[in-house]
Amino acid sequence: MTDSILLSEINEQPAVLQRLLREREGTVRNVAGALASRGITSVVIAARGSSDNAARYAQYVLGARNGINVGLATPSLFTRYLTPPRLHGALVIGISQSGESPDLVAVVEEGRRQGCPTLAITNVGGSPITRVADHTLLLGAGTERSIAATKTYTAQLMTIAMLSAALGGDDRRWSELADVPDQVSEVLKLGEQARAAAEVLKDAGHGVMIGRGYNYATAFEVALKAKELAYVAVEPYSAADFQHGPIALVETGFAAAVVNVAGAVSEEVEALLRAMVERGARPAVLSNLSSSLSLAAAPLPLPEGLPEWLSPIAAVVPGQLLAFNLSRLRGFDPDQPRGLRKVTKTT
Repeated sequence: MTDSILLSEINEQPAVLQRLLREREGTVRNVAGALASRGITSVVIAARGSSDNAARYAQYVLGARNGINVGLATPSLFTRYLTPPRLHGALVIGISQSGESPDLVAVVEEGRRQGCPTLAITNVGGSPITRVADHTLLLGAGTERSIAATKTYTAQLMTIAMLSAALGGDDRRWSELADVPDQVSEVLKLGEQARAAAEVLKDAGHGVMIGRGYNYATAFEVALKAKELAYVAVEPYSAADFQHGPIALVETGFAAAVVNVAGAVSEEVEALLRAMVERGARPAVLSNLSSSLSLAAAPLPLPEGLPEWLSPIAAVVPGQLLAFNLSRLRGFDPDQPRGLRKVTKTT
């Protein structure tokens, strides 16, 4: 038993992901087949909050694995400036936990009006965004009672990864997807390490979260959770962007967290991590590389065999646990973050 709704839902994620794979594969394959006939040349995604971070993941996975250029929509162009861009040739996707935000619905609706194929990725069947989309992929995560999104976020990432695999027609990728729930179960065992990492960072009023490549999305999502739950002003950065000026901030005691999964960008991320430590930073490090973990003031080890393209699904979970523990250690209630509601309807 747990006395926290948020922690309970963090722990539900392996089961949610397993159910998603088991129950939604056929639907995902059918949607991918329907989209394949539409001559899609690009993707435009409308999302907010954690869903926007899922869209960042889609930029990498659909770009690197499917050769599709993915852009993030600017909803105000559709709802405030009334100047929607031309979307010819694009698949328009709306990603929303609740499916209710009017500005996201407006982007999908405009895509459909312009004759584009449209897709809703949401946890709520029959929600407004599903009514304006040609296709819907439901997350099936069950009711998310916590205000901060956890299980719906990882379910969004899994859905995007499944769509990528189906569009690519490579059944070998489905076997890698099948391993993800167990990998998430493995990182859920890092509760004590996450609490130790929170002890290292709890007195910081600000800090940075660094990732690159597929885990650029992870940097944004963990930073968002630290802001929402612990009220720490954590800014997300690409490891590359951080070297273009912000690295000047690093000095003794500087608060940072770095995610570095073995893959195409890991050598560069580790080089930045080493430079930060030499300048006096005491970082928390989420990694499956022993060389990166050895640089950490607070190591959070990830599974060694984690495929880079799927790694954000597991890598974000220690970050969720870190933010949860930061909130508790700083004297706050992670189940009642101030000023937030479960459904936010921007226009």
